[in-house]
Amino acid sequence: MLRAFGVNGEALPLTGGQGTSWIAGDLVLKPDAGPLQEWLARALADVTGDGFRLASPVPALDGAWIVHGWSATRWVQGAEPDYSTVSTWQQILAAGRAFHRALAQVDRPVFLDLRQDWWAQADRAAWRERTTRFLPEFAALADRLQEVLEPLGHPQIVHGDLTGNVLVAPGLPPAVIDVSPYWRPPAYAEGVVVADALCWHDAPPSLWRTLNVSPAAVARALLFRMATTNERVLSGDTGVNVRTEARQYGLAMEAIGL
Repeated sequence: MLRAFGVNGEALPLTGGQGTSWIAGDLVLKPDAGPLQEWLARALADVTGDGFRLASPVPALDGAWIVHGWSATRWVQGAEPDYSTVSTWQQILAAGRAFHRALAQVDRPVFLDLRQDWWAQADRAAWRERTTRFLPEFAALADRLQEVLEPLGHPQIVHGDLTGNVLVAPGLPPAVIDVSPYWRPPAYAEGVVVADALCWHDAPPSLWRTLNVSPAAVARALLFRMATTNERVLSGDTGVNVRTEARQYGLAMEAIGL
């Protein structure tokens, strides 16, 4: 498989993410490649960064984007930023905004309708495209969030998981990696960044004001993250502390005035 992508040498496991990626030469190889990865490869192949760098997809020597269930992207220099500083969140949001401008004309892919993973189901619940039964710990919080949802603009392809997937390197623009595509307004993706910062990175409660992200966008994002946790638990995942997560979501809601 390595030879198919023009790699001579061995592959080494890559830390971070879901722990399934490997680095070989200047390529990052990922397994379980299917319609999503093939679409990403085609859609991102001609994207040029203006204000960001991109882990660009790399085809095999025969032009195929997928080889025996594996896809490849170019390795990009960088490391996770310091999430304890407001400037980091400003940088992540700026990279996301630049990335979304670059993808503004990309058409909606059909495969999005076929996704049935936790995140896809939770996203649909957050946008009221499906109903879900929230756990007792989440039910009242979800009801409050539902009351303040507002339209957020026109949908396009967005990266729905920028937190943890923007790398920084001295003297270089931030790098966007591991694109999680959703057909939603860019404000939604920005709300997810702020929601993550408030819930899991001890960001100041005023971060949404500093970054100019609306409470409605953060509320929609909190509902998405909460619904994701909900889907995990309902599917039998026992590695979730529901009370702890409910408390964090509640604190984030207080930060935006709910």
